[in-house]
Amino acid sequence: MLVNEEIKLDYSDVLIRPKRSTMSSRGEVNLERTHNFLWSKKKWTGIPIMSSNMDTVGTPAMHKVLSKYKLITCPAKHHLKKDQGKFKKGKANTCWFGGIDDINNLAKTSSGFIGLDVANGYTIKFVDAVKKLRDKCPDATIAAGNVVTADMTQELILAGADIVKVGIGPGSVCTTRIKTGIGYPQLSAVIECADAAHGLDAHIIADGGCVNSGDIVKAFAAGADFVMLGGMLAGHDECDGEVENGVMKFYGMASESAMSRHGNHNAYRGVEGKTVEVEYRGKADDTIKDILSGIRSACTYVGATRLKTLSKCTTFVRVNNTHNTIFGME
Repeated sequence: MLVNEEIKLDYSDVLIRPKRSTMSSRGEVNLERTHNFLWSKKKWTGIPIMSSNMDTVGTPAMHKVLSKYKLITCPAKHHLKKDQGKFKKGKANTCWFGGIDDINNLAKTSSGFIGLDVANGYTIKFVDAVKKLRDKCPDATIAAGNVVTADMTQELILAGADIVKVGIGPGSVCTTRIKTGIGYPQLSAVIECADAAHGLDAHIIADGGCVNSGDIVKAFAAGADFVMLGGMLAGHDECDGEVENGVMKFYGMASESAMSRHGNHNAYRGVEGKTVEVEYRGKADDTIKDILSGIRSACTYVGATRLKTLSKCTTFVRVNNTHNTIFGME
């Protein structure tokens, strides 16, 4: 048994210190990024925010809205086998995720990205699956996760992943930390995994833990190349679900709701997610505009004319611990 006494941080533990800026308007900020991928050798340009591949938000209707803003949709897994045609438009901004058993189906897609998504990305079986998918799809841009440490980020990249998905337990409907005691504070996970990935010319997705646009800003400032959203996109007209008494249901993919819907019950698997009610929020357009406005505003506070330079302009201030600490990301 070992105890690591280094302080690790979540998004709520920090703020970003403002800096002098020559910018006159948030309209000057360019939120588009161009990423060149290590293994596929492909290039992608857009705003690097993704919908989670969850039942309620990974829908064709959400894809239609996100594509308009050059954001990425990760369709819910059940669409992979029978509904790929519903996501044809804007396929460059589509990332199909599946499990280890879905490699053959993933190999048949023609989207911008494909990926392997499991709760525990630390098993040898998962690493071997990433290698297998790379062998089957040598020209595909492949994402893989989830992990939260630098060593495993590097291992997945060396196995063939262009992008590593980072996050264990930070999601609003994930109960992994409660059920298992396993996890890692998300801001520190993003900083450490991004550093490891960028050293190999690869990329990461910050998956989970964002409850407002400020958290998305902190994820990008910490080095995330993409940020994945679930709960922030829940409760809209474009989601899968009915509005009842002003609320909509939103659930984790390891919840009882998801396992019942997809027949994933078995003798050894317990629930590691929950079902919650979220306030009905109307059209996703308004939420997306609000998110992008918040990110642009943050960039003006630190003098970053492009999202790409945000992390270089960032100094985090620790605010929720006994001793305030300032540390830069330059």
